[in-house]
This record gives sequence, C-alpha cells and structure tokens, in this order.
Amino acid sequence: MSARGFVIAAPTSGAGKTTVTLGLLRALKRRGIDVRAAKSGPDYIDPAFHEAACGAPSVNLDAWSMPPEALRARASAQGGELLVVEGAMGVLDAGRDGKGSAADLAEVLGLPILLVLDVAKSGQSALLPAIGLQALRPDLPLAGVILNRAGTKAHATMAARPLDEAGTTVFGALTRDTALHLPERHLGLVQAGETEGLDAFLDRAADRVIASLDLDAILDAAEPLPSGEGDFARLPPLGRRISVASDAAFAFAYPHLLADWHAQGAQILPFSPLDDKGPDPLSDAVYLPGGYPELFAGQLAGAGKFRSLMRDAAERGARVYGECGGFMALGQGLIDAEGERHEMLGLLPLTTSFRQRKLTLGYRRLTPMPGAPWKGPLLGHEFHYATILQEGAAARLFVANDAVGVKLPEMGLQVGRVAGSYAHVIGPG
Repeated sequence: MSARGFVIAAPTSGAGKTTVTLGLLRALKRRGIDVRAAKSGPDYIDPAFHEAACGAPSVNLDAWSMPPEALRARASAQGGELLVVEGAMGVLDAGRDGKGSAADLAEVLGLPILLVLDVAKSGQSALLPAIGLQALRPDLPLAGVILNRAGTKAHATMAARPLDEAGTTVFGALTRDTALHLPERHLGLVQAGETEGLDAFLDRAADRVIASLDLDAILDAAEPLPSGEGDFARLPPLGRRISVASDAAFAFAYPHLLADWHAQGAQILPFSPLDDKGPDPLSDAVYLPGGYPELFAGQLAGAGKFRSLMRDAAERGARVYGECGGFMALGQGLIDAEGERHEMLGLLPLTTSFRQRKLTLGYRRLTPMPGAPWKGPLLGHEFHYATILQEGAAARLFVANDAVGVKLPEMGLQVGRVAGSYAHVIGPG
C-alpha cells in the first residue's frame, strides 16, 4: 500500500506548527507507525528537528524552485507509511511572484491541510482563518484544524464551537505550555544538535499531543501520496569525490542535493572543520555549506589542519565551493558580532561582517558566469544578516534576479577553481 500524508500549516508564522509537527511525529512513532517528515520551502533547521522526532531523515520540498515531478518524486522517496509535511510561514505565503506556498505544495502533492490556529488571543474569531483559506483556495482540501495555545479547556471549547457549527473538523486543542518553547537565534531555531534537552522536549510535546488531539481522526484524514515515477533534472555534482564540511558551523546543506549528487555517482565525504579536520586529500571537490561560521569564527581561525588542507585542495586544483556561511569562510576575514576580526581561509578576496548586520532574504534566479561550477540557469535562495565589508579584484560568480525577475547586483566571487556566494542553490532553473 502506498504511503499517505498531510500538510501541517498555519495562517501565520509563529502559530506553533513546528511544535505541533514535532509532537505528532514523536506520538505517531510511539504508536509504531513508520512516519517520515518533510519541510515546505528552503528551511535548513526544521528538518533536523523532524529527524530527531521520528528517527528518519527529513527533506525539503520547495514548490517555488522544484518542478511538480521533482516534488512528487522526492515526497514518494521518503518512504514509510505516513509523510507529515510541515509548512513554512503562513499557508498562502510565497515568493514575491506569489508562488511556492505551503498551499501550492499541498496542491501539487494532492494532500490535505491540517491548519494550526493560535487561539491565545481569540475566541469565536478562530473560525476566520479557516473560512478565509477555503474562500481563497476552494479546491484545496482542508482536513480540519488544530487549536493551539488555548488558555483553558473552556477557552478551547468556546473557540471550537463556531468551527463545529460551520462543519470544520476540530482535531483537538492544545493549551498553553511554557515548557514547549524552543530557543531561537538570528536565522531561526537553535540547531537540533545544539538544543539541550531536546529528547525530553519531544517527549513532552508527544505527551500533550496524545492527551489533547484525536490521533485516529488525524490518521484517517491522510491521503495517498502521488506516484513519484516522473523524471526531473538534478544539479550535477561538484566532482566525483566531494568532501563536504558538516558540523555546527556548516550545517546548511540540502539533503536532496547531496542525495542527488550521490545518485549521479559522486562519493560524499563529510568532515568537521570544528574538529580541525580537512577535506580528503584525494577529493576533487570541496563543498562548504552555509551555517553559523560567525559563532565559531575564533575556533575556525585557529583550526590549523583545516586551514592547511583547504589550501592544499585549492592548490592541487580541486573545485572549492562555498555557500553563504561557507562563502564567508573562504574569505580573508570575518568580523563577529562583538567587532573582533578573525582570519578566514583567504581563498577569496572578501571580508564580511556580522557586526554590521542587514537582513537579506528571498528567492534568486541565477545565471552562472564563465568558470562557475555549473552551466545553465539555477534557482536558489538567499537568507543572511552578514554584510560584505570589502571585495577585491575577482570575477563574479552569478548574474542574479529576484523571484519576479528584477535584476540584482551580480553575486559571488571566483578565483581559479575556488568560488562562492551568499546564494544557496536549490536546483536547476
């Protein structure tokens, strides 16, 4: 029997859908269900929490940058009995061109939506988002709602009554619990591997879900996943033997990209710069993903073996590529939040600052310049607070446009076979 699934979404960010998703994943796993997870959009952090909750890797499903056949194939490839897809932002929120929302993803996958409603500051008005979603997207199946952050059981009953009267299924209500709060930093939640007491948090969330929600009704609402047999274009690998930085400083590598590279015959070799490890001496490519190098700048500056082996890789002609945090690490220096400068790898003429912060966020349409690792148009995403203080003479990496095609300044730098930019590449355009 094919796997089934549903999408957990909310009218706005901050409604508690991540906590609800994690509690559901852990609760369903306790039931013995082979449950898997996915995240709508280009989020790097939530999938690691999903994996901690259900014990299986989570994957990004981005309805803006991935064609429908890729979305269906990646969802199907998750396997298991049940796929729980967590939405991003509000259920209808998308790129500047209006595409890529959790609702769009649910439509492509043919899955129903469970809408998480934060009722902390509302009563009967809790009905309005559900009515609004059905009015704006009448063809989208709304399986029902989960009330979150009710003050009391009586408050939950008051909020649920008009929903019941309107024929909207209420799967249950979670009352406020100050212990169900995950720590955050500037790019979102603190990473799963750095979150103290995560397992206890997941168990508490599961306990609350089991006590407060109708799990049988939620399971009955799930619909079969579509066939994933269609073919689609994949991003070519950087090399045949790719060393990939992987630790708390460089954690933002899309699982689907590494899986696609492996499926095309590349060998993926993880290493940890924070453990003063470097790329494999036989690798023909090195990938430094995004992450939080600004939090570990002093440690990276003092990692002599890492720095030496990175220079060796560049000198022997390996393709060296860095994205966002990895791009910053390839530069000459990084200014941390306290204003202290730390020496980076010095492979690109670049100095970046986290003290002079500015939010840059959005989807990107990228055209590689001559010498770049890939040819042909690419789709990606940019999300960072760090700024560029200084750039030296070097070729640019990408011609860039935003989601609606507005031209942006050319992005990134390349020197020989070393290249990087603030953009996270998601796949071919």
